[in-house]
Amino acid sequence: MDDAPQRPRILIADESRSTRAAIIERIRENYDFREEVNAEGAWQALVIDHSIQLLICPLSMSMPLLDSDALLPRVRSSRLARLRQMPVLMIADDDKDSQPARERARVLGASDFIGSGIAASELLTRIDSLLQLAKAQNELRDNPERDSLHPDTGLPTRQRLEVQAAQAISYALRHDAPVSILVMGFDRFDALREEHGDDLAKQLHQRFATMLGNKVRQEDSLCHYSGNDLAVVSPGTPYPACESFANRLREAFAVANIAVRGQRLNLSVSVGVANTPVDQLSSAASLLGLAAERLMAAQRAGGNRVVACGAKPAKEVPTPRLSHAIDLIKAGHESAVIPHLGKLGKEILPFLELLERELKLGLPLAEIRKRTLDREH
Repeated sequence: MDDAPQRPRILIADESRSTRAAIIERIRENYDFREEVNAEGAWQALVIDHSIQLLICPLSMSMPLLDSDALLPRVRSSRLARLRQMPVLMIADDDKDSQPARERARVLGASDFIGSGIAASELLTRIDSLLQLAKAQNELRDNPERDSLHPDTGLPTRQRLEVQAAQAISYALRHDAPVSILVMGFDRFDALREEHGDDLAKQLHQRFATMLGNKVRQEDSLCHYSGNDLAVVSPGTPYPACESFANRLREAFAVANIAVRGQRLNLSVSVGVANTPVDQLSSAASLLGLAAERLMAAQRAGGNRVVACGAKPAKEVPTPRLSHAIDLIKAGHESAVIPHLGKLGKEILPFLELLERELKLGLPLAEIRKRTLDREH
């Protein structure tokens, strides 16, 4: 008996034998397929063949009985949810791959739209993205109870996160735009829960979610990833900006004033960042998984870190910005600043020299400079 998993099946509807052959040549190593030469045959196949998971058809089909302009509305208005939500990839001749053509395809109900000269790798990427999105949406439709909110924070759970990520990636592929994903969590959270109890852990979780909710954009999606880890899907955000946001978030929590019975808690968070196109991944599951792996790497390296695209967790916590170092001192976290006094002192020397020159303070700057450089080395 063959126990190999069944491959997704794609329906290719086009009156041109050469067009069908060209598509089949590009997908046959990854997908099963079925061919139809006219739109009426395509409709009958969609109704009867439940194994079909995606439809590929041209923007305009001069087919007898039923053309593509009527096929898509018929699919989208079907009483069968399976057909209404089926991903449809429309293909236009290269000379018709224009904004008006794309808009027409959208109005007809196409999930994505490409030119006929698309490379095989790009075609497979688009198909995989559409199938991933459809799978996430179908699971949510078939199991609506899984779309409940997390009891501690009221944020959407993992299932909704996967749908949001798949939608963002699908849109990004169509518009050649980036998507960034952050997965973040407290460092040593289990030890904190064991020492202070579940009630405190729940309060910290709520505060973490509230802080994030106040910092993310309206177009971002904030959800639970797993356990006590949260995730943000940020469409349109390029990699450098997302990594900078992750570091600002890490710094903000390091100086947050959170105390238990009058005793300040020494808290830190770590963040894993993944991005398309930098990480060259096109599925929501793989991008989320990569960000989660980077979060775990940051925590294994000691926490209070951001691990992003192509980066390995640093052995030491990076030197804080001067403004952040001052915030840490004000928050009572001098110990986090002391290892970086050499570099920070060198950075502030020009300011001290200006003070000495303008205010005649009598500072022994030569000695300060020497000791600062000694400390840095």
